Amino acid sequence: MMAVDLPSSVQIAFAGIALLLCIASGISIMLQRSRPERDYSELRQRVKTWWIIVAVFAVAVLINRTTSVIVLGLISFLAFKEYLSLIPTRRADHRVLFWAYLAIPLQYYWVWAGWYGLFIIFIPVYVFLWLPMRMILIGETQGFLRAIGTLHWGLMICVFSLSHMAFMLVLPAENNPGGGAMGLLIYLVFLTEINDVAQYVWGKSLGKRKIVPKVSPNKTFAGFLGGVFSTAALAVPLAPWLTPLSVYEALGAGLLIGVAGFVGDVTISALKRDLGVKDSGTLLPGHGGILDRLDSLTYTAPLFFHYAYFLHY
Repeated sequence: MMAVDLPSSVQIAFAGIALLLCIASGISIMLQRSRPERDYSELRQRVKTWWIIVAVFAVAVLINRTTSVIVLGLISFLAFKEYLSLIPTRRADHRVLFWAYLAIPLQYYWVWAGWYGLFIIFIPVYVFLWLPMRMILIGETQGFLRAIGTLHWGLMICVFSLSHMAFMLVLPAENNPGGGAMGLLIYLVFLTEINDVAQYVWGKSLGKRKIVPKVSPNKTFAGFLGGVFSTAALAVPLAPWLTPLSVYEALGAGLLIGVAGFVGDVTISALKRDLGVKDSGTLLPGHGGILDRLDSLTYTAPLFFHYAYFLHY
């Protein structure tokens, strides 16, 4: 009932995303049936998971902006909780973790309030300086550098980076006549999804030469380049509908999201390889953890946000 308040371009975008996911689901089923000797289960899992992500996001958008910010804040909380379940933490740091968790609702409150000045410095300045001081007050110095380093990095990728998606919702809608307040976020999530799927499909179809074999043996140059150029090719025609970007700006955004999505993916892969785990969690049964699905967005969200913010806000 609230969809009538959305720009028509956003409603068309949701319909387009649903159509593409239907096509992707059909292709994954067709590939599995036509080439039963090859394993396409990972592709099918990725498509199914994106159905869930898009459905949750759509429900949040259809209610109101406050709900959207709360949902994205909850996603950050789940990602950070999952991250902490992976890394070794010191018993002495449990009180420090309380302050780290407290940073999540505060960060998203600055987002909800549209307070850009505090949103952009709260975690990398105030939280990052407060947490080591709180550790020092506890008095445990053994493993101090490793403990504070891993905690800072977790807050950076799970909270600060992902909170940029929420801040796109409070940017002035008048600066984006085509897509309104929701356009940029849909554009980002859609292109990140396409990049994720395209890199996998290109890699499976043409990939031979490994690009980072010690980190992610399945990643190939063909997959990386195919994904980046596929994303850039879609970024240009979609931009007038959802963003204030010009043709050349949209081309730059597509290349940026393609490259950043790949870096985010392999960065989380490096984390899991270092810890000796295959998946970051079990939150999505059969698909792994929430970080497995948000890995690309941990890089694309902040980089695309500041790209668009610098050009048009």
